[in-house]
Amino acid sequence: MPTDDSPQSTVKHWQDCTDVYDFLNQIRLRPGMWLPGSSLRHLEAVLTGYRVALGVHAIDEPFDFWPEERFTQWLHERRGTSSSLGWAAEIERTTPPDSTPIAEFFRLIDAYRAESA
Repeated sequence: MPTDDSPQSTVKHWQDCTDVYDFLNQIRLRPGMWLPGSSLRHLEAVLTGYRVALGVHAIDEPFDFWPEERFTQWLHERRGTSSSLGWAAEIERTTPPDSTPIAEFFRLIDAYRAESA
């Protein structure tokens, strides 16, 4: 599901990723390899593991995907919702019928990054 404006369109080994967004671009390129059934809940679990690994290894890297962090706040503001749902559940619940939750996630990530730059 790469797009023309994707910052990274070349498959590489996960160990060569430089940050969470680089890793997400690898998932974008091959979602079926990373996410059984293209489940956004699986992506949420992968990113939870990523965040835990940052903490375990004392790596200081910005991480916007924790439940109360910037991406979830941005998503609720953008959608005009106030919910205790995490970002994955919110996206699954509100994905337009002509899209998929994974495609919607990456569309939203691109918008979030563009607005946050």
